[in-house]
Amino acid sequence: MKKFLFVFMVVCFYGQPMQAQEILPGISVKNIGGKIIVSWKNEYQKPVSTINIQRSYDSLQNYTSIGTVLNPQSPENGFADATAPYNKMYYRVFIAFEGGSYLISKPVRPTKDTANYNQTAIRYPWQTDPNSDPSIQIPPSPSIPGETKQAAWAPSKTIFTSRDNNVVIHLPNVDSKKYIVKFFNESNQKLFELTNLNDNYLIVEKVNFKRSGWYYFEVFENGHQIEKNKFFIAKDGKITNDTPKKTGNR
Repeated sequence: MKKFLFVFMVVCFYGQPMQAQEILPGISVKNIGGKIIVSWKNEYQKPVSTINIQRSYDSLQNYTSIGTVLNPQSPENGFADATAPYNKMYYRVFIAFEGGSYLISKPVRPTKDTANYNQTAIRYPWQTDPNSDPSIQIPPSPSIPGETKQAAWAPSKTIFTSRDNNVVIHLPNVDSKKYIVKFFNESNQKLFELTNLNDNYLIVEKVNFKRSGWYYFEVFENGHQIEKNKFFIAKDGKITNDTPKKTGNR
């Protein structure tokens, strides 16, 4: 089961924004560059307590749960199936409501997203481009502490911000690797670290970062640092993605 750590699960994918998601109990299932993306919108008025993602070779039976959404109340959400043994499997979601009632969506097989197939930038299906919103003001990107080489900054594919300015963590093969993620403020003061990470997709809620601005992070795999980068959190009410319109110098 996925664990909640002031976090909720979302889905990332390759390319430009996907077409609008289906509204629960409907789901959208896309094959994007070989990754199977299950996504949806939640417009239920009554509280949703659980959403499980399930798959099967058969449209009628033998379904296996492969993930649980950590914030089932989120109006837009999804799941990336990175371990699908077959790209034509059937997918459905199990939806449980507070009070005990539940329903299961109709099975859906992936369709190929030809518009996004050859793209490389990681984006959210519901993520918008901040360059199209002149109200978003992102300051120049500061240098990453300890770096001496000046180069164009590139957003991380491991840790980046979502549309609502929460911080996404995408770690591969968590079952076989030990990860530690450390977060720092712009003054390079350590804020907190995450250990014993057991989920491929997590989001740390923006309230953990106190205010808007640039933040640094370090990722360790089995005791060795594998990445050091940064991300920007916009002010409340402002939407940003993982590619700020102004990056400045590193």
